[in-house]
Parts: sequence; C-alpha cells; structure tokens
Amino acid sequence: MSTAPHSDLAGTYFEVTHPHHPLKRQKFKVVTYRHNWGEDRVYFHNAEGRLSSIPACWTTVVAPDPFVAVADGRCFFRYQDLIQLADLMEKLR
Repeated sequence: MSTAPHSDLAGTYFEVTHPHHPLKRQKFKVVTYRHNWGEDRVYFHNAEGRLSSIPACWTTVVAPDPFVAVADGRCFFRYQDLIQLADLMEKLR
C-alpha cells in the first residue's frame, strides 16, 4: 500500500463529479493526492477550511471510466462482470 503523495497535482483544481455527492459541481484546490484505504483519494480544504478527502474517482482528477461514459446510464453492468457474478452464484449454490 502506497501512501506517498503525488506532488504533480498539488495546487491544481478539481471538481466533484459524483452524481449524489453534496459537493457535486464544486471546485477545490488539491492539497495532495494519495493512495490510502485501498483507493486513490484527493485531499482538499473544505469551505470551513478543514482538510477533507474524497475518492479520486468521484472527481475530475481521474478520467471517467470509458464504459460508464459510453453507456451514459443506459447499461448498468459490464458483460464480463455479469459472467463473474453468475459464476459466483453458481459456486454459492
């Protein structure tokens, strides 16, 4: 597990893109970007000035998943994921 910061992003701005996050469409300055708790996280100061973090995949820091972008809400599951789910269900019988 890496907790080393990615200094190349420090000082840049990002936008929260998660559709259900209360900070959606708000922009913040990146303090640091780290791999913590098994995921990449962006650290920033919130409106109250407190250091906060958010999963990087919920921001513009990470490019959108190509499947999600192309599906545009019309397809919720990847074919391969459904095959893996079916295999798992079969094993659990």
